[in-house]
Amino acid sequence: MLSIKNLNSYYGRSHVLQGISLEVPAGRITSVLGRNGTGKTTFLKTLMALTDRSTGALVLDGQDISSAQTHQRARAGIAYVPQGREIIPDFTVRENILMGSFARADRKHVVPELVGELFPYLVENFDRQGGLLSGGQQQQLAIARALATGPKLLLLDEPNEGIQPSIVEEIERAIVRLNRELGMTVILVEQNIAFAREASDHFAMMEKGSIVAQGPVSALTDDLVHRHMTV
Repeated sequence: MLSIKNLNSYYGRSHVLQGISLEVPAGRITSVLGRNGTGKTTFLKTLMALTDRSTGALVLDGQDISSAQTHQRARAGIAYVPQGREIIPDFTVRENILMGSFARADRKHVVPELVGELFPYLVENFDRQGGLLSGGQQQQLAIARALATGPKLLLLDEPNEGIQPSIVEEIERAIVRLNRELGMTVILVEQNIAFAREASDHFAMMEKGSIVAQGPVSALTDDLVHRHMTV
């Protein structure tokens, strides 16, 4: 699905990502793990061309997207749910979701039926302003907006951070369903090791802007977690 080779990324003169190489298999969930400040969010932003500068090779489904701009990568099939959700508070739920549809390759401006199946609350509150939703509901909205792009690859940056437990369970179920029932490829930045082990097929552990371990999730040992994630 996505081949990443010798990826470097910069904010101004700061060299944040350093020589990352990773193969993201189609139809699988790959979790990106590590302490805060190790470059996980920058990694996702780099995949969306949202840093100042990057070098290296990115190949998505055989298409070289290394020099593609953000909107071109979105149209190629990459959708991004950022850590801060970044919904538009004055837009309605429907309008926020439809914002994602502008990245669709077929140019159809529709709310996917899947949104109602995964997050019925959103469909029941189409005309409510996004800014009036709870944090967990806004996270559901951000995922729904990403699904409106019709993605091949979904990038999720700590989707359960700071969210009430009842909605965390809904979001976790939705992520697993998107992958296991619909075959969507997912890169998941996650701090919850239990969920990463349950949902993921593969993992990559980051430290100081580099990948220090990767492989099948069965190789995500307690020792690795202790060495690279405990404070």
